[in-house]
Amino acid sequence: MTKDHDEQKTKLKVIQFDKDRNTLIETTQPKETFADIGGMEEVKKKVRMNFILPLQNPEFFKAYGREAGGSLLLYGPPGCGKTFLAKAIAGEINASFLHVELQAILGMYVGQSEHNLHDLFEKAREQKPCVLFIDELDAIGGSRQSMRQHHERMLVNQLLVELDGLSSHNDGVYVIGATNTPWYLDPALRRPGRFNTMLFIPPPAEEERELILSLKTKDKPQESLNLKKIASKTQHFSGADLQQLVQDAIEMALQRSLEKGELQPMTDSDLTSSLKNRKPTTLEWFSTAKNYATFSDVNKDYQLVLDYIKENKVR
Repeated sequence: MTKDHDEQKTKLKVIQFDKDRNTLIETTQPKETFADIGGMEEVKKKVRMNFILPLQNPEFFKAYGREAGGSLLLYGPPGCGKTFLAKAIAGEINASFLHVELQAILGMYVGQSEHNLHDLFEKAREQKPCVLFIDELDAIGGSRQSMRQHHERMLVNQLLVELDGLSSHNDGVYVIGATNTPWYLDPALRRPGRFNTMLFIPPPAEEERELILSLKTKDKPQESLNLKKIASKTQHFSGADLQQLVQDAIEMALQRSLEKGELQPMTDSDLTSSLKNRKPTTLEWFSTAKNYATFSDVNKDYQLVLDYIKENKVR
């Protein structure tokens, strides 16, 4: 469950391009940790083994040839908290956080994109320990077999070089990739030493949905809301879906306020009415993932997805 850590929060370095996308600038933001994430215990356990414990117990891991650092691939439906989890990992190990987005890499000229990618990895190595988070990894690490343009293939090659640390040592650099479509990634990215550890990030469970609804409705004018009931009716909703659900309910309350000329609280009826007009956006993702996992997943990499679909009766 989420805990209030306002008194303990420190500043976390975030590196991003300026508005002209010419140079790197540093900003600050509060530090998130695993205490700020409700549920996802199995995911946290795997993350601790791959990222946190090597720092806390270096002698054990060194004996087995394991160094601090590594890579991790987060995948699952959109809007389920992959970015927030990456930030929380950085918070757990007190690391710098570098968020890499596609627009920060792509350049107009031949070779510029590869140069930008290399610069970002170099910046991460200078800031270590550093979590380098590559969002929408499939956009820069897609399968080279399906690429027609030479420069697109070269960008994937550059990413492979950086992950291998051929030009620099990646000790203390934690590379986390996130994608909604891992089956479109170049197979070379999944080889040992690269993104060989995959974590499925599912939609929030009922208890987590209630928590998200509580956070999204906090401090809003409201009657006593039965969020537990709403949470029970929002199976398969992503965090983003729940946020939109609350926004729709807020609009209804605002409309009433404008009509009556005085502030009207948000009610259970608003949330229920909003729910009638919304379906979880994750269902389309599960449909695609199920087809791939059933007919094309030779190595059973996505068995967890099939298990989730069966256990949670996703249709």
